[in-house]
Amino acid sequence: MFEGLFQPMHLIVILIIVLVIFGPGKLGDIGSSLGKAIRGFKKSMEEPEKKVENGAEAKKLEDKKE
Repeated sequence: MFEGLFQPMHLIVILIIVLVIFGPGKLGDIGSSLGKAIRGFKKSMEEPEKKVENGAEAKKLEDKKE
């Protein structure tokens, strides 16, 4: 169904349509917002792992004190 979707000519047509709809100025803002959202998502995905690691280290330290 999507076999030829990512051919260069199709991507150029999609890019032209996006430029006509949003314009070059707004397109930069959209890209910036998207980049910030992706960075925030990656950061939030890494934080729980750090908390779990820190929690495990804290528990080990508490066990050694006892």
